[in-house]
Amino acid sequence: MYRNYIKRILDIIVCILGLIFFLLLYIIIGILIKLEDRGPVFYKVNRIGKDSKSFKMYKFRSMKVNAPLILNADGSTFNGEKDPRVTKIGKFIRETSIDETPQILNVLKGDMSIIGPRASLESALETFKSDEIDKMKVRPGITGYTQAYYRNGLSNRQKRLKDAWYANNVHFIFDLKISLKTITTVIKKEGVYTRSN
Repeated sequence: MYRNYIKRILDIIVCILGLIFFLLLYIIIGILIKLEDRGPVFYKVNRIGKDSKSFKMYKFRSMKVNAPLILNADGSTFNGEKDPRVTKIGKFIRETSIDETPQILNVLKGDMSIIGPRASLESALETFKSDEIDKMKVRPGITGYTQAYYRNGLSNRQKRLKDAWYANNVHFIFDLKISLKTITTVIKKEGVYTRSN
């Protein structure tokens, strides 16, 4: 019941309230991004959603315009502390996870959930192993098990396995714990930057 119906209803209610709460913040962040380099406010990228379907995920742009994509050896996206591709405002919104908040729009559209596995790059679909693919049984989340408890401190393989485990064990109490842990992880700025392996 929770997984199939209640979770979606809660997503919609929380995101509608979130839009009202974040509206002023969105305006301020948007102005700051524009003032720094005049580029677009939002960054849209193709990601893998539920049932391995592709969708466009929204984020505040934190990198310079036309910044190259850099991947770690395991296929995860590189996110270093002194990454020259990242703008000044981009560094701040990444460390505070504000760059992820436009995904509220993805949740309202039905592409994502508030809590769920991290959405993988569309190009990574063919690299998934059989014990990782269950990750796509549920909608990806703005935050989730790996984001809250490990953030960027795990290898790509470890993240996928934990996300697959979450997708097979969704329940309200666990989602509530993830929500609370996300708050402390963001406040403490734990695991902001990716591992190099």
